[in-house]
Amino acid sequence: MEQSHVNTGELAVAVRNLGGIDETSVDLRTGVNVLAGRNATNRTSFCRALMAALGSDRVSLKASADAGSVTLQTPTDSYSRQLERTGESVAFSGDPYLEDPTVADLFAFLLESNEARQAVARSQNLRELIMQPVDTDEIQTAIDTAVEQKRQLDRRIEELSTLESEQPVLEAERSEIDDEIVDIEAEIEDKRAELAAMDGTIEATRAEQDVVEETLEELQSVHSELEELRFRRETEQESIETLCAERDDLSTALDELPETSDGEAERLERQLDQHRTRRSELDSTTSQLQSVIQFNEEMLEGTNPAIAQALREDPAETDLTDTLVDDEVVCWTCGSEVKPGDIESTLERLKRVRQEKLAERRELRAEIETLSEQKRTLANTAERRETLERKLEQTTDEIETRRDRVGTLAEKLETCRQTASELEAEIEAHEESKHSELLERHTEINDLEFELGRKETERQQLQDRIEQIEQQLETRDQLQADRTELAERLTALRTRIDDLEADAVEAFNEHMDRVLSTLGYENLARIWIERSTEKKKQGRRTVDESVFRLHIVRQTDDGRTYEDRIDHLSESEREVTGLVFALAGYLVHEVHETVPVMILDSLEAIDSDRIAALIEYFSEYVETIVVALLPEDAQALDDAYHRVTDI
Repeated sequence: MEQSHVNTGELAVAVRNLGGIDETSVDLRTGVNVLAGRNATNRTSFCRALMAALGSDRVSLKASADAGSVTLQTPTDSYSRQLERTGESVAFSGDPYLEDPTVADLFAFLLESNEARQAVARSQNLRELIMQPVDTDEIQTAIDTAVEQKRQLDRRIEELSTLESEQPVLEAERSEIDDEIVDIEAEIEDKRAELAAMDGTIEATRAEQDVVEETLEELQSVHSELEELRFRRETEQESIETLCAERDDLSTALDELPETSDGEAERLERQLDQHRTRRSELDSTTSQLQSVIQFNEEMLEGTNPAIAQALREDPAETDLTDTLVDDEVVCWTCGSEVKPGDIESTLERLKRVRQEKLAERRELRAEIETLSEQKRTLANTAERRETLERKLEQTTDEIETRRDRVGTLAEKLETCRQTASELEAEIEAHEESKHSELLERHTEINDLEFELGRKETERQQLQDRIEQIEQQLETRDQLQADRTELAERLTALRTRIDDLEADAVEAFNEHMDRVLSTLGYENLARIWIERSTEKKKQGRRTVDESVFRLHIVRQTDDGRTYEDRIDHLSESEREVTGLVFALAGYLVHEVHETVPVMILDSLEAIDSDRIAALIEYFSEYVETIVVALLPEDAQALDDAYHRVTDI
């Protein structure tokens, strides 16, 4: 369960059978909580148990127990975690505070084995560590989606711009047709006036006139049909030309697509399966190594007296007091006594092996990303080819269908032309009679009325098209607003990783300067991170990748400065640098919004006064701090801090 903050007030932590703890209950408070005690007093075990309640898996079950648990009780909520041994592994269950503890494990749970602390001491890739919680695949998917949406909006806005330039042309054509309609209407009125002015021959030729008018009406109908057939044929021919051009474009696009095969897709899928299987194996191996390392670190801190006595061959001859002051550590696997240095060297080898496995896992992740991208490209190409082939087939069928229609229309046109010729011949025969002038006027009026109808139809078509354009143009403002918003979102997505890197470097450099000034390391002038870019292999590709370079600047007694190396820092200076780097990650990833609790352990390399100053500095940014200290180091801290001396 993730919340914005832990409820302020007292926090009750109950632990059973975790690490070296049999059973204990500890009350914590908002602010700084100091766990003061000697080694082998279960301070680290308690810290890990608290981490487990908050969501971390970096806790071990008591060696002699089959089940363990931890409960975190706040004034209003309760969070719990249960561990149960199942064969050779341990199963976790319960309702911890965090669903995903990744960021907290990196930047809030700062035990000695914490990756952020170790990365500085071992000169590891700081940029990769700070960016580890960022899902770059999700960001890239969001970018790809936004790019496609923007492309569609750009295409639509461009179409509207074309329509906008088309509108004045259409309006000019409409105006021209309006003038032609006025002229035709005026000419019709003139012809009708001439017809009305003719003498009484009209009555004498009424019967003949009726015949002529009927013929003229029929001819006008045939002319209308002819015009309609011509228009339909021209439309079909224009459509055929457009479809042919589209077919050529589709064919060209198909030719330009790379060839794909099912075998290539299967090969990529096999490689992905192999890499994912190997990554799972590495995950399991690194997890097991981490558990072994953590347990041995706890044993190295000080073997629990009861465990030590139980592991010795003759417990009755061993005094518990002797166990506490013994310079040797009892090996938990065989019960023999070994020097702490031997365990430390073994731990270093185990840590190196774990780092090697982590490096291999990172390389595998890069290769998986490359193969996944190739698979997506292959699938997109195949899908694109299938779409183009389907469109090409549909276009070809449409062309054939329209060509058939053109043939049918041509036959109808020929029939209409023959009918029109017959009617015109009949009218011409009447025009040769003595009343030819009268018939001529009727013919002219009918022709003009036909032309008027055609012009009015053409004008209506123009008007409909203009109104359609106006309606579409009304949406342009909204489309442009949507495009602006999408462009801003795309910019934010593209710069998100860059911004996080820049913020992390800025936070580290700022806090490092302030901490160094506060702690007063003598000839250490500055420690800072420089962010640069260099070419890196990522699978089969070469990409630009950000690199964090840590710089150490020393100052001599006479004021001269020179650059030093990380391995020349004292253990205290390295520890402080690692802790400040973790604080930078805590702030940049806003860990306080999900778990405002920071856990600190193994600070013995730093002197007491500096520990006190460092804790005070951290408390400005962290709501609740739990720090495990030796009694002499704890004495230097503010007396107002809440102290826990019995676990």
